[in-house]
Amino acid sequence: MPSKKKTKGGGKAMEKKDHGSHALEQESRIPLSVVAGVVAATAVAIVPALSFTPKKGLTIWSPIPLATNVVLSGLGCLGTMYVIPHFREKFIKARLFGIDLNKMTTARDEDGVLIRPYQGPKVPEAMGVISGMIFLIVMFLYIPFAFAGYYNTPKDFPHHKLTEFVAALLSIACMCFLGFADNVLDLRWRHKLLLPTAATLPLLMVYWVNGGVTYVMVPNFLQPMLGGVVNLGILYYIYMGMLAVFCTNAINILAGVNGLEAGQSLIIGASILANSLLQITRLENPAGVDNHVFAVVFMVPFLATTFALTYHNWYPSRVFVGDTFCYFAGMTFAVVAILGHFSKTLLLFFIPQIANFLYSCPQLFKMIPCPRHRMPSLDPKSGKIDMSYCEFTPDELPSLGRLIYKILKVTRMVKVVEHKDGTVKMNNLTLINWSLYAFGPMREDWLTICLLTEQAVCSCVAFLIRYKLAAFFYKVVE
Repeated sequence: MPSKKKTKGGGKAMEKKDHGSHALEQESRIPLSVVAGVVAATAVAIVPALSFTPKKGLTIWSPIPLATNVVLSGLGCLGTMYVIPHFREKFIKARLFGIDLNKMTTARDEDGVLIRPYQGPKVPEAMGVISGMIFLIVMFLYIPFAFAGYYNTPKDFPHHKLTEFVAALLSIACMCFLGFADNVLDLRWRHKLLLPTAATLPLLMVYWVNGGVTYVMVPNFLQPMLGGVVNLGILYYIYMGMLAVFCTNAINILAGVNGLEAGQSLIIGASILANSLLQITRLENPAGVDNHVFAVVFMVPFLATTFALTYHNWYPSRVFVGDTFCYFAGMTFAVVAILGHFSKTLLLFFIPQIANFLYSCPQLFKMIPCPRHRMPSLDPKSGKIDMSYCEFTPDELPSLGRLIYKILKVTRMVKVVEHKDGTVKMNNLTLINWSLYAFGPMREDWLTICLLTEQAVCSCVAFLIRYKLAAFFYKVVE
C-alpha cells in the first residue's frame, strides 16, 4: 500500500484540484440551462398551439389534455429536480453508490495510477429510478385528463387506446423495476438480454389484440419481385421484441462519462417528439395522427423528467443514473415506436448507438480481448480525458480476430502502439474512445458535449433520410 505522501487523494493538494473542478460546475451547466429554456418555451408554445389544429377522429388531441400534459410534465421536472438531492444520502446509506474514477478526488499513487480498492467521494447510483417513478406518476395522473372528453359519452369510449396506455406504462414500469434489480444484483449480460424481451410481452399482446399491422413496404427496385408490401407475420413481432432489447442495451453500452446516458436520451426523445409533431401536421389519416399524438404525450413528460436527471448527472456528476435509467429510457422509446407505428424511423435516431455497437462487436464477441471497463481514463497531469486501451498479442488472436485487427489498423480506425515483445496496445472499441482518437484528449464536460453534438448531427441526418432520401426508394413517404 503506498504511503500517504505518495497518495493523491484526500490530501490538501487534491482538495485544491477538486475545488477547481467544482468551480467549473456552474459554467458547465450554463449550456444545459439555455437549451432547456429554449426547449421548454418551444414545447409550451407549439404543443398546445397544434392541439387546435382541426383533425377528425382523434381521442386525446384537444387543448385541455395537451395543456394538462405540459403542466404535469413541468411539475414532474420540478419534482425530479427537488427529490434527487434529498435521496442522495439515502442511496449512499443503502450502499447504492460508486466512485467517479475520472475525477482528481479519486485516490492515485505518485504515477497517477488509481489505487485499489478505489477511494474517493461517494456518488449515489441508480438515481434513474427516481426520474422513472416520477414519469410514471405524471402519466398516471394524466390518463383521466387524456380521456376526459368521453365521460359524457361512455358508448364512444376508446377502450383500445386506454389499453395501449396501460400496457405501455406496464412495460415501462417493469423495466424500471428490472433495471433497479440490475443495479442492486449486478445481473449477467444474458439476463440483460432476456429481461427486456419479457417486459415487452404485454405490449406485443396489446399490439396483436388491437390488430397491429405486420407488413412492411417494399422499395421500388424490389417491387417487381415482391410486390408493394410484404407481410412478415410473426417475424415482425420478433423484430419488435428485439427492438426493445436493442434500445435498452444500446444506451447502456454508450456510457462512461458524466451526462452521456441521460444526454443522449434527451436528444433521441427530442427527435421523436419533433418527428411526431411534424407527422401530425403532415398526415391526413386520423389513425396515423392518433399514433403520433400517443408519442407526443409520452415524450413530453419523459423529456421533462430526464432533463432534471441530466442536470444532476452533468459534469461534475452529483449522481449516477445507473442501468435503471438506461432500461427505462430504452423501453420508453421502444413503447412509443411500437404503438406509434414508427419502429423503423426510431432506428434512424439510434445511428450513433448502432455505430457504437458495430464498432464494439469485436470486443463484445471476444474476437479481441475486452476488459471489464472500457470507459476512457483521466490523465491527472493535464486533467483531461484520454482513451483507454487493451493489450494483447495479435498472433494469439483467433483467425477472425486477426483479420479484424488488421482491417482496423490499416483503415486507421484505432490507435495502435506496438511493443518490441510482439504485444500491442490498442484503444478500446467504443465511440467514446474513437471520438478521443479523432479529436484528441479533452475535459470531461467537453467530451460529453462532443458526443451529444454527434448525436444531434446524426438526428439531422436521420430526418434527411426519412423525409428526403426515402422518396428515391418508395413511391409514398408518409
